[in-house]
Amino acid sequence: MLKGLVTDIDGTLTDQHRRIHTGAVESIRELADHGVIVVLASGNTSCFMDAIGKMIGTQGAFIAENGGVYRAGYTEPLRIIGNQTVVRNALDAVTEYYRERGISLDLYSPAYRFADLAFARTVPPEEVREIVQGFGVDVIDTGFAIHIQEKGVSKGLAFLSLVSELGCDPADFLAAGDAENDIELLKYAGIGVAVRNAHPAAAAAATFVSEKKYGDGFVEALQRYMPYFRDR
Repeated sequence: MLKGLVTDIDGTLTDQHRRIHTGAVESIRELADHGVIVVLASGNTSCFMDAIGKMIGTQGAFIAENGGVYRAGYTEPLRIIGNQTVVRNALDAVTEYYRERGISLDLYSPAYRFADLAFARTVPPEEVREIVQGFGVDVIDTGFAIHIQEKGVSKGLAFLSLVSELGCDPADFLAAGDAENDIELLKYAGIGVAVRNAHPAAAAAATFVSEKKYGDGFVEALQRYMPYFRDR
């Protein structure tokens, strides 16, 4: 029986305008109120994840910075997996490359990041990947931002570490997502759900692809697989 939920936010709990889906919020609150562990997973900062977890009504577990940081609950310490020194060296090379071409990168909350670094999608992700070859980093295009992360760090890796800290089994979780950076989550969880708007690679990795898009598809998946919704 599923005991937990790990879910992406942007594109999964939101609509196409990045507005939070109220039905998804209500569903998550019901699960948390009935003892289901809820883990939010995003490329966003840990302070953002802390705030949105409290507003939605989770128990405080999250994966931030695309797996570079995670926390098992509100009273638990942050665990930092990614090496930001390696990332900063790569970002310096990217910044210099575009500065020479008269382009300035728009960084996203660098002071609040501990593992990865992110900037606006105003330059081609594939070009960024070419620039940082040999730096030991991955370039993650979430569709909302470009992230530079130490190679090998991922939401999936953080998920495995987090569930171990919680004393759980990955097979006890349902995972939901829409992007390439959610693929490992979908594979490692007992059930992986991709919403209809998902990237084709994420959809291919999923156990189930919803008929509906965005937050509507997330709610559809919960109604299909989570015991509380299925049995009531």
